[in-house]
Amino acid sequence: MRYRRTHVIAILCACLLSTASAQVAKRRTVSKGPRALGLIEVDSKGRGHLMPITIMLDGRFYDASAYKADPIPMAVQPGTVYEGMKAGVSQGLFTVNNTLPHNGWLGLGNWKSHEQIEAEKDQAKARADKLAQKAPEDDKAGGPPRLSRTPEGAHPKAMDAKTSDQSKTADDDEGRPKLKKKSVDSQPSVADSGAASLAAAEAGRPVLRRQLQAEEQEQAKIGPDTEPLKGTLQLIPAISDDEGPQPRPYTFETKPEENEAFMKKMSAMAAEEVKHRIETLSGNNTKTKTGRPSAPELHDPQLKVLDISGTNEAVLIYSAIANSPGRQFSTTVVARQDIYGDLHKIFAHTTDNNHLDVQPRYEFIDAVDADGDGRGELLFRQVGESGSGFAIYRVIGDRLWPLFESKPGS
Repeated sequence: MRYRRTHVIAILCACLLSTASAQVAKRRTVSKGPRALGLIEVDSKGRGHLMPITIMLDGRFYDASAYKADPIPMAVQPGTVYEGMKAGVSQGLFTVNNTLPHNGWLGLGNWKSHEQIEAEKDQAKARADKLAQKAPEDDKAGGPPRLSRTPEGAHPKAMDAKTSDQSKTADDDEGRPKLKKKSVDSQPSVADSGAASLAAAEAGRPVLRRQLQAEEQEQAKIGPDTEPLKGTLQLIPAISDDEGPQPRPYTFETKPEENEAFMKKMSAMAAEEVKHRIETLSGNNTKTKTGRPSAPELHDPQLKVLDISGTNEAVLIYSAIANSPGRQFSTTVVARQDIYGDLHKIFAHTTDNNHLDVQPRYEFIDAVDADGDGRGELLFRQVGESGSGFAIYRVIGDRLWPLFESKPGS
């Protein structure tokens, strides 16, 4: 009897888990593409440009700087709208206005934060309310003269005859072809952001998220701003997808003592990586009395703790630099926390300034949903001796799986 009861409970639990999983899968909207990923650089004056990275279509990634280039790539076509993200939280919109050949292609345009967008909406509403206010009724005695609807001296019968002739003319024109006018109600809303005219002109060609036609005409009046960006640049990953899933935050809440413990453990992992790098370069000749290679102190440590899967499991990305005579090392370590609180190193990369031609430096940018499945991927910039490139990795268990990599300087 006990066996049968346990067996029934197990079946019920399995059914409930299966139903819950099916409901979650049903709610999740997965993008089939095209879904473009770019990196926005914004200066202190709010001016920005966009570097295209990838375009995902049916689960496959393509280099956005060359995809459907004729000669301008699809990712930086004027009128394309990108939504800037930080840790999965929307920051604002970037609209491509012009393009510039620059190590491939660069999208020039306007960056507007959500605060700026809301302020413009409030200003437009205030102007509309002001125009909608009715003027007070003029006093009949002292008011200005008004035009009469019926011409002075016209006989009512003559007016009736004229109206009858106009109606007859309209009836005669019923068989003539007429231009179809779009009603005001049929105009797309700002949230639609689809380019119906472009889709009709390029039937069958995938289209990224685009601005309204009226906004595009207004944007076309603005000349290209080719002046280089100045000051400290803010890096904002951005997505353009006409039908993609809604973004969700990737933040992982930590207490100060937890964050301090994470920093200590990740610094220890990074120090081991730098020691191993020094040992490899020195050929095991430079050792301390303990038999281990000496390692310089780590500086400028950066730590990001994210929940990219939505399962409350922390993924930690750590980076730091270390100086030694004639060399500067840079190290990046990625670790995953298990259900017991232990950290597992799943990725490590260490290089120095003398070997950037063969081992570029890894700079973590942010977590971003590159493939539109609701989970976050890790976006890195690879900085080499000949230039920079990008890499996108998916966390699978205790390893990073590369989804896209472009060679530095390509």
